[in-house]
Parts: sequence; C-alpha cells; structure tokens
Amino acid sequence: MRCARPEGLALLLFAAAAAGAESAPPGAITPELRRLVDEALAAGGSFEDRFEGEVWLADMAGRLARFVPDEAERIRILRAVHYEARRAGLPPEMVLAVIEVESRFDRFAISRVGALGLMQVMPFWLEVLERPQANLFDITTNLRIGCTILKHYLDRENGDWRRALARYNGSVGRRHYPDKVFGALSRRWFRR
Repeated sequence: MRCARPEGLALLLFAAAAAGAESAPPGAITPELRRLVDEALAAGGSFEDRFEGEVWLADMAGRLARFVPDEAERIRILRAVHYEARRAGLPPEMVLAVIEVESRFDRFAISRVGALGLMQVMPFWLEVLERPQANLFDITTNLRIGCTILKHYLDRENGDWRRALARYNGSVGRRHYPDKVFGALSRRWFRR
C-alpha cells in the first residue's frame, strides 16, 4: 500500500535523526545513516523508486544494527543484498534471513567445513566457475555467487523454498535449516 503523502512518511522515518547520533539507540536513523542512504540511492542500483529505496534501506538498516554496528557497512551490505537478490530474482528479505542463519552478517565467517563469507559459499565454486582468484570475503562476489546458487535450487525445486533452502545448506530431507531461515525471516526480515 502506498502512502498518499510520501514526504510525510519520509519525515517520520528520519525524525530520529534530529535527536543526534550520540543519544540514538542502536538502529536509530542518525544523520550519518541518512547521509549514507542518500549516497546509496544517488549511486543508483536496484531500487525502482527513490522513496521506496529510502524506506527499505532505513527500515532494514535498523533491523541489521544488532549484527553490524557500523552504519556505512550496514548500508553497503544492504545495497549489495538488494541488488544481487533482485538480479537473481529472489526476495532481498529472504537473502537477509539466509545470511543471518549462515554467518550472522560476518563477511569474514569461515564454517567448520570451509564455507566462506556472508552466504557461506564453498570455495570449490571458484574452481568450478574458473575464477580461482575471486575473493569470497568480498561482499559482492559472495552475494552474487550465493544468490545465483540459491535461485538455481529454487528453480530446480519448482519454487519450493523449504527444499531449495535444504539444498543450499546440503541438508535435503531435513527441516532444521529451512525452519531456521523461515524463523529469521518472520522474526526480523519480513516487511510489515
């Protein structure tokens, strides 16, 4: 549903910025966050409408604050997630839920089996893709490969998210991983 007066919603969203960054709780929209969102939108990307981009980035930045304290890093991750998810044909919020479960937004995460980065991509993919020099700790590289793999599994499973998520995690036939992702999606990332 669209707000009849988008400037009113934008003012409400960014009213917290007037209070100042020092007294703002984690996830509040500070002047710095407002500046970063403005810069992100000016750079273009996957947002069809500037206002919707502002709202999405500000909303998701607040939700991401518990995992990523640095505002600039939050916006960088969110822009990349939105772009790569849309590029692959996935809902960005689902990708955020996968990342929460996989790495808790630690772009330098390494699993016990050797998966790397935000989406915990296995390094063998770099050899398969003939890109051994690629860096899976790079946000864009990790998201592009991870989103493409997830979309492949979603297509392979005819839109069945539970099976696609289980394939992504290597746990087909078990519900634990898909349940964790759906839990994160409903608790934190689903757009209300």
